Amino acid sequence: MTLKVRGEQRGEWTVLRVVGELDLATSPSVRQRVHDAVADGRRHLVLDLSEVLFCDSSGVGVLVAARRLMRSCAGELRLILPARGAEDGSHVNRVLAALGVRRLFDCYPDLESAVGGADASLPA
Repeated sequence: MTLKVRGEQRGEWTVLRVVGELDLATSPSVRQRVHDAVADGRRHLVLDLSEVLFCDSSGVGVLVAARRLMRSCAGELRLILPARGAEDGSHVNRVLAALGVRRLFDCYPDLESAVGGADASLPA
């Protein structure tokens, strides 16, 4: 399966919607889109991962690198990882939790809460 990354602006937030599989072959395109956003002066980034069907260690590496990059430029990174339940929740959410890095990210159930002002983040 291929990966698609679509970008849009929501106020001060740059939203990158990632659709498909985030793996060794496709993760460089996500990394590049994050770097492009930072190079364009964007400091508030949302990665919508709600339609990512698979994520391997290289995908997790891209997310950790994006977090590090955003922190280094005094920016903010938020992830959209819908938690529909333990059995059918977001694949990325389960992978991050299994690796013990889920707590590093500010995660939200949907776009509105991610770009909104209220603290509607999901617990780690």
